[in-house]
This record gives sequence, C-alpha cells and structure tokens, in this order.
Amino acid sequence: MNLKNFIIGGIVGGIVDFLLGWLLWGILFADFFESKDESQMNMAFIFMGCMTFGFTISYIFSKWANISTAQSGLKAGAVISLFLTLFHNFFHYSEVVTPNYKIITFDVLLTVLCGAIVGAVIGIVNGKIK
Repeated sequence: MNLKNFIIGGIVGGIVDFLLGWLLWGILFADFFESKDESQMNMAFIFMGCMTFGFTISYIFSKWANISTAQSGLKAGAVISLFLTLFHNFFHYSEVVTPNYKIITFDVLLTVLCGAIVGAVIGIVNGKIK
C-alpha cells in the first residue's frame, strides 16, 4: 500500500464527502428530509464521519483494489457506498414503527451518488500520485 496515496486520498475524499453532504442534504434537499434541530447537530462528528468514509474508501482503493482512475473509482465508490448505506438504513429504521420508504430510498440514492463521486476523486488522486 502506498501510504502517501492513502493519506492524501483519505483527506481529499473526506473533504469532498463533507462538502457534498452539505450541498445535497443541507441545502438542495433539506426540506425533503425530516428537519432536525440544527443546534443539536455536532458538526465535528459529521466532519469526522466524512473523513472516516474518505479514509475507508482510500484504504480499500490503495491497499486491496489498486484503483487509480476516475471511472473505476466511480464504480467501486458507488458499490461500497450502496452496501454501507443499506447497512446503516436497515439498522437505523429498525427502531421506527412506520418507516418512510420514500426517504429511505432517496437517502440511499444520494449516498450512492456521493460515494461514487468520492470514489472517482480518490481514484484520480491515486492516479496522480505514484
């Protein structure tokens, strides 16, 4: 594993994930999702979660998959984020009496889109840094 690719890819991927989340969930589709009290949201934890996702994708790409193009990163990022978001949503909504399937579906689609873009960016970073 190229440590430099892992670190730079993880940082760039995490920042891209954070910005995409802010744009998609925070601005463009904020009204679609249940409103949360923004004063209770911990931005540090949201940022750390995004960075964790970026480093997870970067680790997989640089350690196991040797992904170094935007196209292969896009595909792999989409698949990885699909499984991660299904995992998260299934457990999250297991505690809800009547889940809103429209919101679950839209959340999965947005997460796959974000994961695909993050994967593409990390793939580009891995291709640029040798």
